[in-house]
Amino acid sequence: MADQVDTTAQRVWVVDDDRAVRFVLCTALREAGYRVEGFDGAAAALAMLAEQPPPDLLFTDVRMPGDDGLVLLDKLKAAHPQLPVIVMSAYTDVASTAGAFRGGAQEFLSKPFDLDDAVALAQRVLPAPDVTLAEPSETASTTPPDQRPQLVGDTPAMRALFRAIGRLAQAPLSVLINGETGTGKELVAHALHHESPRVQGPFVALNTAAIPSELLESELFGHEAGAFTGAQRRHIGRFEQANGGTLFLDEIGDMPLPLQTRLLRVLAEGEFFRVGGRELIRVDVRVIAATHQDLETLVAQGRFRADLLHRLDVVRLRLPPLRERRDDVAQLAETFLVAAAHKLDTPPKRLTAAALQALREHDWPGNVRELENVCWRMAALAAADSIGVADVDSALHRGAGAPRSRSAGDPGQWETLLSAWARQRLAEGAEGLHAQVRDRVDQALLEAALQITHGRRAEAAARLGMGRNTLTRKLGAGRRRGG
Repeated sequence: MADQVDTTAQRVWVVDDDRAVRFVLCTALREAGYRVEGFDGAAAALAMLAEQPPPDLLFTDVRMPGDDGLVLLDKLKAAHPQLPVIVMSAYTDVASTAGAFRGGAQEFLSKPFDLDDAVALAQRVLPAPDVTLAEPSETASTTPPDQRPQLVGDTPAMRALFRAIGRLAQAPLSVLINGETGTGKELVAHALHHESPRVQGPFVALNTAAIPSELLESELFGHEAGAFTGAQRRHIGRFEQANGGTLFLDEIGDMPLPLQTRLLRVLAEGEFFRVGGRELIRVDVRVIAATHQDLETLVAQGRFRADLLHRLDVVRLRLPPLRERRDDVAQLAETFLVAAAHKLDTPPKRLTAAALQALREHDWPGNVRELENVCWRMAALAAADSIGVADVDSALHRGAGAPRSRSAGDPGQWETLLSAWARQRLAEGAEGLHAQVRDRVDQALLEAALQITHGRRAEAAARLGMGRNTLTRKLGAGRRRGG
């Protein structure tokens, strides 16, 4: 019977001022076998906590009237540090995710979410009673918001990146950031520093590819007066400047081998000598490195030390190129156009639908940096308040009739390619092509729909015009064939 309660089941509380979200999540968790109670705010949950033992797991929204979810998280962790808490929010920026993990959240669930994912998350958190949560780390007070550029994006890849930054910001680990030029590697390094306990310390950045090799050693470690011709006074290097904070080494793959050896010792021992010096300098620096190169290939070629790679690559973050997250183009472009308007002291210009589509279809070899430059050009040069396709073509330095790069935008392109492939395979005597193509088309459509709907299966099925059970069955069949 639905009204029978299993008193041995684990207890889950859901705190959310949105009645609809609270209802569907509570229902899904009850159907999964949990004893569930819902609360419309932090005050109600804290009042119940004064009367009852804490639950086994608590879900909380962030933005609510009264105490928000992060305040509730702080109060819960102060009283019950081992209570696992899953924070939910539609705002998956770095500050929100880092704030949740800094407060001791077990996980961060992005809204809107698939109910299956929420239940699976509860099942992952609860069956491990022998795993204890780390105590929330003591952090310096939050600095006021500044005007530095922020990471922007809402695609699954960026949401995953924000969650990873939120977790890693609290850990004193070296991080290696991989990504093409212009993807925002320095922004990730800034975010890791800004959300970390080192936020009150300095953030020092150095592009190792931009410094001549003969000067790079002095730039990193400093030098004493008279150490070499032209060294008239003592110079403090970047490691000393970053003491107590974070040192970001961009394009680490271009560092000369002799310097790699010196860097390895600093990472291992936290100490070094200035060039020409005899005083041993000790520093406390978190090193974040970045590169657009394949360091494993450089190691195989003898151009990068394998032991240095292992020391730097404690955790690796990959930044997706802009062509892999085209759905973020609109948000990025709007952000850049607003910033440009503020700088130029003009009203923000708007993109027409056709202009936005043209931006989405571009392959962006320069990634986010290229898009930013294009938006600034359009903000400065477009004659009207609205930006059209001609303005986009002009900003991209191409003629109005020039073909646009479209990986999937040409509706007839895939049919032409499919027809050519089928003719070739049939000429080779292949059989069973219809089933092969049908299965591959099914998987392509399913993956595209799940990406667009951020993994929400019910919505993906509705967009494709099929039942949710059919979508789940086809996904399972595709994984069995692929695995």
